[in-house]
Amino acid sequence: MCIAYLSLGADPKWPVFIAANRDEFHARPALPAGPWPEAPHVIAGRDLTAGGTWLGLSRGHRWALLTNFRDPRSHRDDALSRGELVSGFLRGDMPAETYIADVHARSGQYNGFNLIVGEGAQAWYVGNHAASTGPVTLAQGRYALSNHALDTPWPKVERLRTRLDALLPENGTMQLEPVYDVLRDGVQPEDDHLPETGLPLEMERLLSSVFIVSPEYGTRCSTIIALNAQGSGIFSEITYDSAGTPRERHDWPVA
Repeated sequence: MCIAYLSLGADPKWPVFIAANRDEFHARPALPAGPWPEAPHVIAGRDLTAGGTWLGLSRGHRWALLTNFRDPRSHRDDALSRGELVSGFLRGDMPAETYIADVHARSGQYNGFNLIVGEGAQAWYVGNHAASTGPVTLAQGRYALSNHALDTPWPKVERLRTRLDALLPENGTMQLEPVYDVLRDGVQPEDDHLPETGLPLEMERLLSSVFIVSPEYGTRCSTIIALNAQGSGIFSEITYDSAGTPRERHDWPVA
């Protein structure tokens, strides 16, 4: 996953709201979101190369999401799969605060990541890179995350945050289609606003929009999780092909 927006406790009727895009190579096989056969309490997509996931929900109020930290110079081929950090939380029952501390203690086994785990609107964040200071309890509010530290003001991050801040209702009505429209935003900033992450300029341009389309790499799915104060709600996902065309949609009610 490469960009996510979180609203935690900001709307009393919908205290958990997550809208996210997963960007990945199209050749890397994956399953769309759904209950896992061996763990039916987990709703998540699945990476078929390493077996983990990037975003998921468990038992109605337990959730987790992951983004990679972009630093190609520090990449290690022998690192453990980062997707297991999300699946490990969703499949287990360790309290979120304890789990995030445990991940922090062994974070050197992985390439750069950002991990957020939550139980309802109570959430914790940790990264294993120089921009992270260790586990952080997230206060009530709205956050955005891409492939740098939490709330780093990359243009795509600020664009997503601004558009969803303006869109999200505070009267209890949850409309998914306008959120999906925002997640399909393909606007790229001018070159002088691009981050410098060690990639060639053409790649920085490609990765600079909320929604990415190219034959080899792009946005594979958009996901929305919305939970009300009772822990029920919806897990909704649209998957896309390499041309950015929607191919499947799944809406899983959460009880």
